[in-house]
Amino acid sequence: MNQIHHYLGGSVAQGESSRFAPVYNPATGEQSAQVVLATANETREAIRLAQEAFAQWSRVSPLKRARILFRFKELVEANADELARLISSEHGKVLSDAKGELTRGLEVVEFACGIPHLLKGEHSLNVGTGVDSYSLMQPLGVCAGISPFNFPAMVPMWMFPISLACGNTFIMKPSEKDPSTPMRLAELLGEAGLPDGVFNVVNGDKESVDVLLTDERVQAVSFVGSTPIAEYIYATASAHGKRVQALGGAKNHMVIMPDADLDQAVGALMGAAYGSAGERCMAISVAVPVGEETAERLREKLVVELDKLRVGPGQVDGPDNDMGPLVTREHLKKVLGYIQVGVDEGAELVVDGREARIEGAGNGYFVGGTLFDRVKPGMRIHREEIFGPVLCIARVPSFDAAVTMINDHEYGNGTAIFTRDGDAARQFCEQIQVGMVGVNVPIPVPMAFHSFGGWKRSLFGPLHMHGPDGVRFYTRMKTVTQRWPSGIREETNHFTMPTH
Repeated sequence: MNQIHHYLGGSVAQGESSRFAPVYNPATGEQSAQVVLATANETREAIRLAQEAFAQWSRVSPLKRARILFRFKELVEANADELARLISSEHGKVLSDAKGELTRGLEVVEFACGIPHLLKGEHSLNVGTGVDSYSLMQPLGVCAGISPFNFPAMVPMWMFPISLACGNTFIMKPSEKDPSTPMRLAELLGEAGLPDGVFNVVNGDKESVDVLLTDERVQAVSFVGSTPIAEYIYATASAHGKRVQALGGAKNHMVIMPDADLDQAVGALMGAAYGSAGERCMAISVAVPVGEETAERLREKLVVELDKLRVGPGQVDGPDNDMGPLVTREHLKKVLGYIQVGVDEGAELVVDGREARIEGAGNGYFVGGTLFDRVKPGMRIHREEIFGPVLCIARVPSFDAAVTMINDHEYGNGTAIFTRDGDAARQFCEQIQVGMVGVNVPIPVPMAFHSFGGWKRSLFGPLHMHGPDGVRFYTRMKTVTQRWPSGIREETNHFTMPTH
């Protein structure tokens, strides 16, 4: 059995633990490897290596750090096919989607390559007579990232490039479900010239995570995952004096106004709801048509498109499937359970993905695209994040009712409105209590030079991910006020509040 270990001090390090987690190929259901789960002592060793490396790395000029990231970007592009296959083989998503994930991750690397500009700070001449003031953006030290299974390349690349560019050292704790891609990214960083110990990968579970959250040498923790774990990460790390950005769950709604281009909306909705088998924190899981006529036409068109949905293995000869399998058998059971919950609660099951015939499915973790109609806010399938290819239609009579439904939900990650009415779109953007909003854009993930993050119970911590907030998260500001006397002068003691 192939074993996946750790990346410490610039090379692959054999794990010492006797604890393992299985890694499966979701398209076949076969175990492809086992990952060695790090002990607490191995995690502390990673922290020690990162702390030692920080002394030198933090003194490397921002320009030189950026040039290493430039080389890393080139290596990721040169190895994109290999990385996409790794992603697909352990997560299950189709190859085109895996390459799209790499592209979105590389956008953050490109942003981080501009770090000399982003670290310039501020300067004021003559804040007082002969007195100048300026700020320094300085690194924190050892930082850690804990990433989810659904984006084994993109989410880590939302974290470590900015952290490294700012002069920090980094410890990555990837999901144990698909750990090979972060390990390969670590090797490419080494090839790019990153010094040993600056970037480390610890494969583990809660034992490793708890060390990262509590060890006093770790200065900041970034996390993406479910809300219950995000709350735990935020509470524990904050209690130990760390900076934390913990991105949690989502239940993203898309409002379809009566004047919307319905064909455009349905095309966008199919990809947003069923792409990557719905395993995206920004996936649209609730369609909110305004008015009965809009709802009936939307339902009719979705049924037609679902009949065309190609579901199958992520890696096939010929054109890609539209949607691959779910990541594990356990997650498949969870999603199937939610479908049954929706039926039991009285939602109308329009298209049952459990009945889908999937060519080449074998023992893979497949379920077809599922559609519910007449879903009400009190139902579990509306309240909770399913994280699978299950789309709910929640009908509303008016624009105001749509806004109220979304604002009343505990999550506030992403949302969208499809309309031709500029006034409706403007009101929606102003009134909606959600962190990321799309207007005729179904998945409004910001570009790397803006910041990513939700509201309410979708984000814990004051700063969003990547963009300007990412730079603020991975640096701390020091303000210097200086005066240079023109010569030796007699000074008297001053006991009053200094003023300029």
